[in-house]
Amino acid sequence: MKVNEVPQDNTLEYYEGIKRACYAVNDEGKYVIVPSNGWEAEEFINSIAVNELAVNLEKTRQAVLAGEKSPLAYHMERRQMIPDILGKTAGIAALRVKRHLRPKIFAKLKNSLLERYAQALAIKIEELKTVPNN
Repeated sequence: MKVNEVPQDNTLEYYEGIKRACYAVNDEGKYVIVPSNGWEAEEFINSIAVNELAVNLEKTRQAVLAGEKSPLAYHMERRQMIPDILGKTAGIAALRVKRHLRPKIFAKLKNSLLERYAQALAIKIEELKTVPNN
């Protein structure tokens, strides 16, 4: 894409008013960074992705409320983490993280382990133990 072809469709909803950087080829054939207001196709795809994330988060929340998953599953989903990533962030083996997604096992965790999860998820222990009611 050339510098003058970089989309400027004023789709700043997902970037909160901040322009984003795009790479484009200048008149000399070199790659340069060009600010962009966005692109309608990009906005459409982002809206689909955001909606899908919200649906998945709600399904996980409902599973927690039904006692099928622990609150840890909800907070992982909210932060878009998988057991491997959360495990590495918290210093806990991924297999243990997967076990802690079960409500009965999660309920027995010591505060020291909950603190590691809370810190990795950037929340308080009290928040980690619950999910929103709505």
